[in-house]
Amino acid sequence: MINKPLAPQHKARKRFGQNFLQSPTVIQQIIDAIQVQKTDHIVEIGPGKAALTNFLQKAQQLSLIELDRTLISHLTQHFTRPHVHIFNADALKFDYQQLVQQSQQPLRIVGNLPYNISTPLLFHLLTFSACIADMHFMLQKEVVNRLAAQPGEKNYGRLTVMIQYHCQVEALFNVPAHAFNPQPKVESAIVRLIPHAKPIVTLSCFAHFQQLVQQAFSQRRKTLRNNLKGLLDEAQILAAHINPKIRAEQLSLEDFARLTQQLSD
Repeated sequence: MINKPLAPQHKARKRFGQNFLQSPTVIQQIIDAIQVQKTDHIVEIGPGKAALTNFLQKAQQLSLIELDRTLISHLTQHFTRPHVHIFNADALKFDYQQLVQQSQQPLRIVGNLPYNISTPLLFHLLTFSACIADMHFMLQKEVVNRLAAQPGEKNYGRLTVMIQYHCQVEALFNVPAHAFNPQPKVESAIVRLIPHAKPIVTLSCFAHFQQLVQQAFSQRRKTLRNNLKGLLDEAQILAAHINPKIRAEQLSLEDFARLTQQLSD
Protein backbone atom coordinates (compact mmCIF):
# COMPACT_ATOMS: atom_id res chain seq x y z
CA MET A 1 0.00 0.00 0.00
CA ILE A 2 1.32 3.42 -0.99
CA ASN A 3 0.83 6.16 1.58
CA LYS A 4 1.44 9.15 -0.66
CA PRO A 5 0.73 10.07 -4.28
CA LEU A 6 3.12 8.84 -6.96
CA ALA A 7 5.39 11.07 -9.03
CA PRO A 8 5.40 14.19 -6.80
CA GLN A 9 7.51 16.07 -9.37
CA HIS A 10 5.16 15.28 -12.26
CA LYS A 11 3.51 18.44 -13.55
CA ALA A 12 -0.09 18.30 -14.73
CA ARG A 13 -0.40 18.31 -18.52
CA LYS A 14 -3.08 20.56 -19.93
CA ARG A 15 -3.50 18.47 -23.07
CA PHE A 16 -4.52 15.51 -20.90
CA GLY A 17 -6.85 17.65 -18.80
CA GLN A 18 -4.97 16.67 -15.65
CA ASN A 19 -6.06 17.97 -12.24
CA PHE A 20 -4.74 15.67 -9.51
CA LEU A 21 -6.94 14.97 -6.52
CA GLN A 22 -5.03 15.63 -3.31
CA SER A 23 -7.59 16.08 -0.51
CA PRO A 24 -7.53 13.10 1.93
CA THR A 25 -11.06 14.01 3.05
CA VAL A 26 -12.48 13.90 -0.47
CA ILE A 27 -10.55 10.73 -1.28
CA GLN A 28 -12.09 9.02 1.75
CA GLN A 29 -15.57 10.26 0.78
CA ILE A 30 -15.17 8.72 -2.67
CA ILE A 31 -13.90 5.41 -1.28
CA ASP A 32 -16.81 5.33 1.18
CA ALA A 33 -19.23 5.90 -1.71
CA ILE A 34 -17.71 3.15 -3.86
CA GLN A 35 -17.54 0.55 -1.07
CA VAL A 36 -15.03 -1.73 -2.78
CA GLN A 37 -15.66 -5.44 -2.21
CA LYS A 38 -13.08 -8.22 -2.37
CA THR A 39 -14.98 -9.86 -5.24
CA ASP A 40 -15.04 -6.71 -7.43
CA HIS A 41 -13.36 -6.03 -10.72
CA ILE A 42 -12.60 -2.31 -10.47
CA VAL A 43 -11.59 -0.30 -13.53
CA GLU A 44 -9.99 3.07 -12.82
CA ILE A 45 -9.89 5.52 -15.70
CA GLY A 46 -7.01 7.98 -15.37
CA PRO A 47 -5.41 6.88 -12.09
CA GLY A 48 -2.89 9.72 -12.43
CA LYS A 49 -0.82 9.86 -9.24
CA ALA A 50 -2.79 7.00 -7.69
CA ALA A 51 -4.58 9.02 -5.00
CA LEU A 52 -7.57 6.67 -5.29
CA THR A 53 -5.74 3.63 -6.62
CA ASN A 54 -4.11 2.93 -3.27
CA PHE A 55 -7.54 2.23 -1.78
CA LEU A 56 -8.87 0.19 -4.69
CA GLN A 57 -6.33 -2.63 -4.44
CA LYS A 58 -8.51 -4.71 -2.13
CA ALA A 59 -10.64 -5.64 -5.19
CA GLN A 60 -10.17 -9.06 -6.72
CA GLN A 61 -9.12 -7.45 -10.01
CA LEU A 62 -7.95 -3.87 -10.60
CA SER A 63 -7.51 -2.54 -14.14
CA LEU A 64 -5.89 0.87 -14.60
CA ILE A 65 -6.30 2.81 -17.85
CA GLU A 66 -3.84 5.69 -18.20
CA LEU A 67 -2.95 7.66 -21.33
CA ASP A 68 0.10 9.55 -19.96
CA ARG A 69 3.19 7.38 -20.58
CA THR A 70 5.18 9.19 -17.90
CA LEU A 71 2.65 8.20 -15.26
CA ILE A 72 2.48 4.65 -16.66
CA SER A 73 6.12 4.12 -15.73
CA HIS A 74 5.43 5.16 -12.11
CA LEU A 75 2.32 2.99 -11.92
CA THR A 76 4.09 -0.11 -13.22
CA GLN A 77 6.91 0.37 -10.72
CA HIS A 78 4.62 0.63 -7.71
CA PHE A 79 1.67 -1.64 -8.56
CA THR A 80 3.33 -4.99 -9.11
CA ARG A 81 0.77 -7.36 -7.59
CA PRO A 82 -0.61 -9.89 -10.12
CA HIS A 83 -4.24 -8.79 -9.76
CA VAL A 84 -3.40 -5.23 -10.92
CA HIS A 85 -3.39 -4.76 -14.70
CA ILE A 86 -2.14 -1.52 -16.25
CA PHE A 87 -3.10 -0.34 -19.74
CA ASN A 88 -1.44 2.54 -21.53
CA ALA A 89 -4.51 3.39 -23.57
CA ASP A 90 -7.03 6.05 -24.54
CA ALA A 91 -10.19 5.54 -22.46
CA LEU A 92 -12.24 6.97 -25.35
CA LYS A 93 -11.19 4.08 -27.61
CA PHE A 94 -10.71 1.30 -25.09
CA ASP A 95 -12.63 -1.99 -25.45
CA TYR A 96 -14.01 -2.57 -21.95
CA GLN A 97 -15.60 -5.84 -23.01
CA GLN A 98 -12.16 -7.46 -23.07
CA LEU A 99 -11.83 -6.95 -19.31
CA VAL A 100 -15.04 -8.86 -18.64
CA GLN A 101 -13.90 -11.71 -20.86
CA GLN A 102 -10.76 -11.99 -18.74
CA SER A 103 -12.40 -11.95 -15.29
CA GLN A 104 -16.02 -12.97 -15.97
CA GLN A 105 -16.98 -10.23 -13.49
CA PRO A 106 -19.13 -7.18 -14.27
CA LEU A 107 -17.06 -4.01 -14.15
CA ARG A 108 -17.20 -1.28 -11.52
CA ILE A 109 -15.74 1.80 -13.18
CA VAL A 110 -14.19 4.71 -11.28
CA GLY A 111 -12.51 7.86 -12.50
CA ASN A 112 -11.64 11.52 -12.14
CA LEU A 113 -12.55 12.24 -15.75
CA PRO A 114 -10.90 15.04 -17.74
CA TYR A 115 -13.64 17.60 -18.26
CA ASN A 116 -12.82 18.09 -21.93
CA ILE A 117 -13.71 14.47 -22.80
CA SER A 118 -16.28 13.58 -20.13
CA THR A 119 -19.38 13.63 -22.35
CA PRO A 120 -17.98 11.57 -25.27
CA LEU A 121 -16.41 9.17 -22.76
CA LEU A 122 -19.77 8.64 -21.03
CA PHE A 123 -21.39 7.83 -24.36
CA HIS A 124 -18.55 5.44 -25.21
CA LEU A 125 -18.96 3.65 -21.87
CA LEU A 126 -22.71 3.32 -22.41
CA THR A 127 -22.04 1.07 -25.38
CA PHE A 128 -20.65 -1.41 -22.82
CA SER A 129 -23.44 -0.90 -20.25
CA ALA A 130 -24.44 -4.58 -20.37
CA CYS A 131 -21.14 -5.53 -18.72
CA ILE A 132 -20.96 -2.65 -16.21
CA ALA A 133 -22.32 -2.94 -12.66
CA ASP A 134 -21.88 0.73 -11.77
CA MET A 135 -19.78 3.84 -12.38
CA HIS A 136 -18.53 6.49 -9.96
CA PHE A 137 -17.10 9.59 -11.61
CA MET A 138 -15.68 12.96 -10.69
CA LEU A 139 -17.10 15.40 -13.21
CA GLN A 140 -17.64 19.10 -13.61
CA LYS A 141 -20.48 20.04 -11.24
CA GLU A 142 -22.45 21.51 -14.13
CA VAL A 143 -22.32 18.17 -15.97
CA VAL A 144 -23.47 16.24 -12.90
CA ASN A 145 -26.39 18.67 -12.55
CA ARG A 146 -27.32 17.97 -16.16
CA LEU A 147 -27.11 14.20 -15.67
CA ALA A 148 -29.38 14.27 -12.62
CA ALA A 149 -31.87 16.90 -13.85
CA GLN A 150 -35.61 16.32 -13.99
CA PRO A 151 -38.08 17.43 -16.70
CA GLY A 152 -38.79 21.15 -16.46
CA GLU A 153 -35.43 22.04 -14.90
CA LYS A 154 -33.03 24.33 -16.76
CA ASN A 155 -30.23 21.71 -16.77
CA TYR A 156 -32.46 19.10 -18.41
CA GLY A 157 -31.32 18.34 -21.95
CA ARG A 158 -30.13 15.77 -24.50
CA LEU A 159 -27.38 14.45 -22.21
CA THR A 160 -29.90 14.01 -19.39
CA VAL A 161 -32.34 12.02 -21.51
CA MET A 162 -29.73 9.76 -23.10
CA ILE A 163 -27.93 8.98 -19.83
CA GLN A 164 -31.14 8.42 -17.86
CA TYR A 165 -32.43 6.07 -20.55
CA HIS A 166 -29.39 3.86 -19.84
CA CYS A 167 -28.71 4.50 -16.15
CA GLN A 168 -30.05 5.41 -12.75
CA VAL A 169 -28.31 8.67 -11.83
CA GLU A 170 -27.41 9.79 -8.31
CA ALA A 171 -25.52 13.01 -7.62
CA LEU A 172 -23.54 12.24 -4.44
CA PHE A 173 -21.58 15.31 -3.27
CA ASN A 174 -19.70 18.37 -4.50
CA VAL A 175 -15.93 18.72 -4.50
CA PRO A 176 -14.27 22.17 -4.10
CA ALA A 177 -11.56 23.33 -6.47
CA HIS A 178 -8.92 23.41 -3.71
CA ALA A 179 -9.14 19.59 -3.47
CA PHE A 180 -7.03 19.44 -6.65
CA ASN A 181 -3.58 20.41 -7.82
CA PRO A 182 -3.64 22.42 -10.00
CA GLN A 183 -7.00 23.87 -9.03
CA PRO A 184 -9.59 23.77 -11.84
CA LYS A 185 -11.57 26.90 -12.60
CA VAL A 186 -14.86 25.10 -11.93
CA GLU A 187 -16.40 23.11 -9.12
CA SER A 188 -16.61 19.34 -9.36
CA ALA A 189 -19.04 16.71 -8.14
CA ILE A 190 -19.24 12.94 -7.72
CA VAL A 191 -21.96 11.03 -9.52
CA ARG A 192 -23.05 7.39 -9.35
CA LEU A 193 -24.43 5.77 -12.51
CA ILE A 194 -26.06 2.34 -12.35
CA PRO A 195 -27.03 0.81 -15.72
CA HIS A 196 -30.64 -0.35 -15.76
CA ALA A 197 -31.04 -4.13 -15.64
CA LYS A 198 -33.81 -3.74 -18.22
CA PRO A 199 -35.01 -0.68 -20.17
CA ILE A 200 -37.25 1.62 -18.14
CA VAL A 201 -39.15 2.63 -21.29
CA THR A 202 -39.85 0.56 -24.40
CA LEU A 203 -38.54 2.04 -27.64
CA SER A 204 -39.75 1.12 -31.09
CA CYS A 205 -36.33 2.06 -32.53
CA PHE A 206 -33.29 3.28 -30.61
CA ALA A 207 -31.82 5.07 -33.66
CA HIS A 208 -35.08 7.02 -34.07
CA PHE A 209 -35.01 7.85 -30.35
CA GLN A 210 -31.47 9.25 -30.63
CA GLN A 211 -32.38 11.29 -33.71
CA LEU A 212 -35.54 12.66 -32.15
CA VAL A 213 -33.91 13.64 -28.84
CA GLN A 214 -31.06 15.39 -30.61
CA GLN A 215 -33.38 17.39 -32.87
CA ALA A 216 -35.83 18.20 -30.06
CA PHE A 217 -33.05 19.94 -28.11
CA SER A 218 -31.34 21.48 -31.16
CA GLN A 219 -32.73 24.95 -30.35
CA ARG A 220 -33.78 24.96 -26.73
CA ARG A 221 -35.97 28.06 -26.87
CA LYS A 222 -38.11 26.73 -29.71
CA THR A 223 -41.18 24.55 -29.33
CA LEU A 224 -41.45 20.91 -30.35
CA ARG A 225 -43.57 21.94 -33.34
CA ASN A 226 -40.65 23.98 -34.68
CA ASN A 227 -37.75 21.75 -33.65
CA LEU A 228 -39.29 18.52 -34.92
CA LYS A 229 -40.16 19.82 -38.39
CA GLY A 230 -39.10 17.25 -40.93
CA LEU A 231 -39.47 14.43 -38.40
CA LEU A 232 -42.97 14.80 -36.98
CA ASP A 233 -45.82 17.11 -37.85
CA GLU A 234 -48.19 18.67 -35.34
CA ALA A 235 -50.79 15.93 -35.77
CA GLN A 236 -48.25 13.22 -34.98
CA ILE A 237 -47.07 15.07 -31.86
CA LEU A 238 -50.69 15.37 -30.73
CA ALA A 239 -51.18 11.66 -31.44
CA ALA A 240 -48.46 10.99 -28.84
CA HIS A 241 -50.61 12.95 -26.32
CA ILE A 242 -48.08 15.80 -26.21
CA ASN A 243 -48.68 19.52 -26.70
CA PRO A 244 -46.71 20.68 -29.78
CA LYS A 245 -46.33 24.14 -28.22
CA ILE A 246 -44.14 23.03 -25.29
CA ARG A 247 -40.35 22.75 -25.28
CA ALA A 248 -38.27 19.57 -25.19
CA GLU A 249 -37.09 20.26 -21.63
CA GLN A 250 -40.64 19.54 -20.40
CA LEU A 251 -40.74 15.98 -21.79
CA SER A 252 -40.18 12.82 -19.76
CA LEU A 253 -38.53 9.65 -21.05
CA GLU A 254 -42.00 8.19 -21.55
CA ASP A 255 -42.94 11.21 -23.69
CA PHE A 256 -39.89 10.72 -25.88
CA ALA A 257 -40.73 7.02 -26.20
CA ARG A 258 -44.22 7.87 -27.48
CA LEU A 259 -42.79 10.39 -29.97
CA THR A 260 -40.32 7.74 -31.11
CA GLN A 261 -43.23 5.40 -31.77
CA GLN A 262 -44.84 8.06 -33.96
CA LEU A 263 -41.62 8.51 -35.90
CA SER A 264 -41.21 4.76 -36.38
CA ASP A 265 -44.81 4.40 -37.53
